[in-house]
Amino acid sequence: MKVLNFGSLNIDYVYSLDHFVQKGETISSERLDIFSGGKGLNQSVALGRAGAEVYHAGAIGQDGEFLIELLCEAGVRTEFVRRLESVRTGNAIIQRDKAGDNCIILYGGANQNIERTQVDETIGFFEAGDYIVLQNEINEMAYIMEKAHEKGMKIVLNPSPMDEKILALPLSFVDLFILNEIEACQLLGLSGEERRDAASRGEELLRKLSERFPQAMIVLTLGEMGSVCMDGQETVKQPIYKTRTVDTTAAGDTFTGYFVSGLMRGLSVKESMDLASRAAAITVSGLGAAPSIPALVQVMEREF
Repeated sequence: MKVLNFGSLNIDYVYSLDHFVQKGETISSERLDIFSGGKGLNQSVALGRAGAEVYHAGAIGQDGEFLIELLCEAGVRTEFVRRLESVRTGNAIIQRDKAGDNCIILYGGANQNIERTQVDETIGFFEAGDYIVLQNEINEMAYIMEKAHEKGMKIVLNPSPMDEKILALPLSFVDLFILNEIEACQLLGLSGEERRDAASRGEELLRKLSERFPQAMIVLTLGEMGSVCMDGQETVKQPIYKTRTVDTTAAGDTFTGYFVSGLMRGLSVKESMDLASRAAAITVSGLGAAPSIPALVQVMEREF
């Protein structure tokens, strides 16, 4: 069984700050770090380091070759990544405060230059029952989902960053949603007050999602409250593993990669949730996005 991640490839410019910059404010950064990133790349790295047979599809500019090297080092196949001459690699401007929290500005670049011929060639390599993992940082999402559905692939959607484009996608094709509280509320079209109420009751939010998308398994991540999964009538709760938080940038992507890899290995939902939570805890204790994602052996050996 194979998994295709059709997703973004970014260069991350991470500015370490005392606090996030406010409107009209100019502040100095304590340091600048440049990392590989993009939700697609991060999730592929997590899948690869978790031991899955993973292929990444996407696009980079001439400045992004080191991203390919990183994917290969993580065990990811990269023959479906295009090199473009006319556009830069996508990038992210990340502010990281002293508490390890972050806020992010994205520039699409090559990520927004996916062509349908690339989609057709890529999907043609895979078979019914293979997984495809998607986010919302590339173009042609609807076409990719349609082709994957026609092929009989299992579609995993992490609807991030959440915007109106998500609502126009063929969401009935999705087999597994992995999302946080804010994304879930936006996906359901809840008002501000409804969002506040729902976010305080994770299981109720999960139930609403399952009613809206009865064909799909739903995994809802709840920050310090852990995560919860509903698959039909089964509900599985997973607490977090506490550790010192340094940088939360790739925690969700690590969780996604490890959860999907667990299912591919035949682990139960409960076992996959636990594995993903352990891996995410290790990620937040390190700096950077992809560089902080652990290998499977680290996850299995780590004691909490």
